[in-house]
Amino acid sequence: MQDSSQTFEAVAPVLSVTVLVALLTWESISPCFSFFRQQGKERFFHGLINFGMSFLNLAITSLIFVSAWSLAVEFAAEHGLGLLRWTNWPGWSEAVLAIILLDCWTYWWHRLNHIVPFFWRFHRVHHSDTRMDVTTANRFHFGEIALSSMLRIPLLMLLGVELWHLALYELILFPVVQFHHANIRLPEPVDRTFRFLFASPAMHKVHHSDKVEETNSNYTSLLSIWDRIFGSFRLRNDLENIRLGLREFRGKEDQKFFPLLLIPSRKSGGNVKN
Repeated sequence: MQDSSQTFEAVAPVLSVTVLVALLTWESISPCFSFFRQQGKERFFHGLINFGMSFLNLAITSLIFVSAWSLAVEFAAEHGLGLLRWTNWPGWSEAVLAIILLDCWTYWWHRLNHIVPFFWRFHRVHHSDTRMDVTTANRFHFGEIALSSMLRIPLLMLLGVELWHLALYELILFPVVQFHHANIRLPEPVDRTFRFLFASPAMHKVHHSDKVEETNSNYTSLLSIWDRIFGSFRLRNDLENIRLGLREFRGKEDQKFFPLLLIPSRKSGGNVKN
């Protein structure tokens, strides 16, 4: 299925850009929060900073970790390692199981970023955005991406997933992540239907609240079932009253590119541990 992996990887950027343009348009016409209304210049630089962090992360993963993931998958295949290699499911059934297992790991990795103080230092960069929109889906510190990418190496061997499984998961995952970060609000019946399976905009806005008990909820990135199973599901009816960001990083200087890179070295005003 190597050809499938290459196809998914080729489609992913096109899909991501298409979803980005659609959501930027939606945010412009009908935003949930009005912080960028008639502030096009600020919105542009906000997005530029978030994409700058994304390009840095893309360079790190492309230059270092993509090859490491490939070697890990090849090593596991040669030695018959991994949970999925102990099953005899048909190809696409196995792919569905791989996506479920990868998403369960994503949930717990996200949750660990809120529980473990060292991880939280890096993850604060993502949560420090006081004006969350679709570009916030790209705003992660390179230290968090490096840690996540390193842990993915043993994970791939433990699960026994193929590269095309991983490529398919990310092809599905990132548009959903863009969608639930976007500065949009769905009608409640639509959001309720969507979140029956997937993380919705209403769910994720609660997660980006500056209230600790709300930040420590709704960790899921794709399938909403994990928050329901593990007791971290939380909703609010008054989404427009949510105060986004972190209380200790609300200043204008805190939102600039280089100060964001230094956030892990700064003392936190409070720890978001469960």
